[in-house]
Amino acid sequence: MTDTIAIELETLERMLDIYCSRVHARPGRCGDCDELLLYAAGRLAKCPHHPKPACKKCPTHCFSPEMREKIRVVMRHAGPRMPLRHPLLTLRYYIR
Repeated sequence: MTDTIAIELETLERMLDIYCSRVHARPGRCGDCDELLLYAAGRLAKCPHHPKPACKKCPTHCFSPEMREKIRVVMRHAGPRMPLRHPLLTLRYYIR
């Protein structure tokens, strides 16, 4: 797994933690959020682009439309909270 994909997965994992704890009112992640993370990990591992672009700028959309929408919802909720909860990870993500 490339460094870029590892950072992307770690970022998504933290975003899912934030989303699930606030929206699903659970400590940690629920089954649905774990399933979304596993789906994303599988898709990212098979990414044909090196270096990997940001998913929204990628010419090949490897997520199904339903899963892409779920990821968008998580990112819309957790994105603004990431700099406060995980400042170094957020900075590392934006630098790449």
